[in-house]
Amino acid sequence: MRVFPDTNVVVSAFISRGLCADVLLLILDEHDLISAEVVIEETRRVLSTRFKIPAEIVHRIELVLREGYVEPRPRDLPDLKLKGHADLLVVASALNAEADVLITGDKDILTAARTLKGLKVMTPREFWEMQWGPKRK
Repeated sequence: MRVFPDTNVVVSAFISRGLCADVLLLILDEHDLISAEVVIEETRRVLSTRFKIPAEIVHRIELVLREGYVEPRPRDLPDLKLKGHADLLVVASALNAEADVLITGDKDILTAARTLKGLKVMTPREFWEMQWGPKRK
């Protein structure tokens, strides 16, 4: 499966242990990682400025993201009602890359993009449960 994690999933995967880290490992192990220049640029910026991650480590993270297919910056944007231009770029990149799944925690993207044909949009938890079933108590 061609799986496209958005920036918030990627950043969460690298700054803390937990679901997003597990999801990224699952993608790398069992699926085709799809990324985009817009996701890599934003990931680099967020890790460097917000989390003060050293440049060498940010570079290594970028190399991991570049192991899969990387979609160029899109020119045309989908007709979706999203608050941020960056969100439109992410959705357009996932569509242009012909990803099967876009994983995001962004509520605007989750709501607006679920109507797109040919692209499943889900949370990290939904993706995990699709792979492994619901968490048992």
